[in-house]
Amino acid sequence: MLFPNFRFLVLSFFLFSCQATSIQNNDPKINGVNFVAPVKQTSDAWTSDLKENNIGWVSLIPYAFSRENEPGVFYNSGKQWWGESTEGIKMNIAQAKSKSLKIMLKPQVWMRRGWIGDYDLQTEAEWQRWEADYSNYILTFARIADSMNVEAFCIGTEYRTVVEKRPAYWKKLISEVRQVYKGKLTYCANWDDYQKIDFWSELDFIGLSGYFPLSESKTPDVESLNKSWKPIKSDLKSFSAQYKKPVLFIEIGYRNIDQSAWKSWETENQQQNVNPEAQKNAYEAFFQTFWNENWVAGAFIWKWYEYHDKIIAEENDDWTPQNKPAQQVLKKYYGLER
Repeated sequence: MLFPNFRFLVLSFFLFSCQATSIQNNDPKINGVNFVAPVKQTSDAWTSDLKENNIGWVSLIPYAFSRENEPGVFYNSGKQWWGESTEGIKMNIAQAKSKSLKIMLKPQVWMRRGWIGDYDLQTEAEWQRWEADYSNYILTFARIADSMNVEAFCIGTEYRTVVEKRPAYWKKLISEVRQVYKGKLTYCANWDDYQKIDFWSELDFIGLSGYFPLSESKTPDVESLNKSWKPIKSDLKSFSAQYKKPVLFIEIGYRNIDQSAWKSWETENQQQNVNPEAQKNAYEAFFQTFWNENWVAGAFIWKWYEYHDKIIAEENDDWTPQNKPAQQVLKKYYGLER
């Protein structure tokens, strides 16, 4: 007499476990690129290249700047590229909207020396000044995003130390942004510290800079890269289920160089041997690993330039896939129906 009830309990536990290990996100995949801000005012010709490559989303980045370990966030100055200014951002949004592209606005701070993840201050007065400056910066662009019906907004990128030391500030900032912006919110964590952030529940996506080191090989094949992705994928899937939020690769990409799937940031400003096969394989492995997973919201490739026709693949060791074999991989997967 107890067996049917026991079987029901086992079945219930199994169904609950399945729910706990995966979320169902049935929205169309976010098939985006991070657009490099134009130096000067530009036409909307850049949007045609995106459409031709099945790109439906674009991340626009109005950079700000901070000095190492000094309070202050400086943005919208006459010394910046036109596409990083409020004027340029508004025009690029309008150009993208006119071609039915969806947009993520991603205000991002660049530190003049070093990495923004190491940015740190010493006194409470300095932190208070930084918080005021950063909030003004973020809210300025959040209001622009809301007024122009931008679909998604990123509140910060790779602020490892600041997130660790000022957790209450970020929750307050999220609340303030919610008051002026109605779209989807996320934050872009570095690949090695996303598990240390405690405000994912306040956001719509778990956002990542997904530069996980996968292989030290000069030209790793797709199979070996897929094997390297396997434990990382398992961790991300479990983390997504824990917060019941989809994962969004806000930055993901590979330089066109030897060891493309390793620690490319270590040679960021150094010319390297061009290796389009390594870059292509890395793209293929990423899409094979993640693109059919419902708990993955999508990706924004790092990065894409307006002057598509001027990039000579054989001479270009940059991150962009433009005019390289990796571009065809991107086009193939971005064109798939959900």
